[in-house]
Amino acid sequence: MNIVLFEALEPRNTLDLNDYRAKHIKKILKLKEGDSFKAGVINTSTGVSTITSVGEKSIEFTYTEEKPAEPLYPLTLLVGMVRPISMRRILREAVSLGVKRLILVPTDTGEKSYVQAGLYTSGEYRSILLDGAMQSGHCQLPEVVFTASLDEEYPYEGVKIALDNVEGSISLDRVEMNPEQGATLAVGPERGFSDRERILLGERGFILASFGTRILRTETICSAAVGVLLSRLGFL
Repeated sequence: MNIVLFEALEPRNTLDLNDYRAKHIKKILKLKEGDSFKAGVINTSTGVSTITSVGEKSIEFTYTEEKPAEPLYPLTLLVGMVRPISMRRILREAVSLGVKRLILVPTDTGEKSYVQAGLYTSGEYRSILLDGAMQSGHCQLPEVVFTASLDEEYPYEGVKIALDNVEGSISLDRVEMNPEQGATLAVGPERGFSDRERILLGERGFILASFGTRILRTETICSAAVGVLLSRLGFL
């Protein structure tokens, strides 16, 4: 946690000691009265907070805004539904890397029950996004879009790329990029996209690209491919 984020902050604030952020401030950062820490308001601003008092039940602190939220990178990650434990990693790392938009979609080859996982129905996924943002030291959270299937129309932005180790005809690092337009990267579940979905992606203007000869887990390829694209777009 490299920044402590809140839904809203005033010049003076109170945080219950049972809150996980208060526990981090006291037990991990080991801060006391008079110490400062990096704080921010989700999707709004970042700044500095100074502890003014530590009581038996709460921490009191000030907040001074320093700069508005920095925009996320113009990269959309479309990913097929995978096991919740894997999706947690994908979401956390995508936010840490600065992805602007996440599109989560059931696929022909994926397990249908994943859509009803508690990760989504309970809203837990948002806490994962928040964790990723706090790891990155930034306050901006990406937009998250849930779609019914790849058949559902969506205004994908920039260069459209789908990773596919079956029909990928060009290496990801050779796809022409335009930093001003950004990109949309589609990654299938563990079993990849179906033949029907490959045809559909092609009709939607996606370039089928390869990412080496090794068969990787979805969470591994998401982080690695996003890193490659951000570098190609000139953001790293």
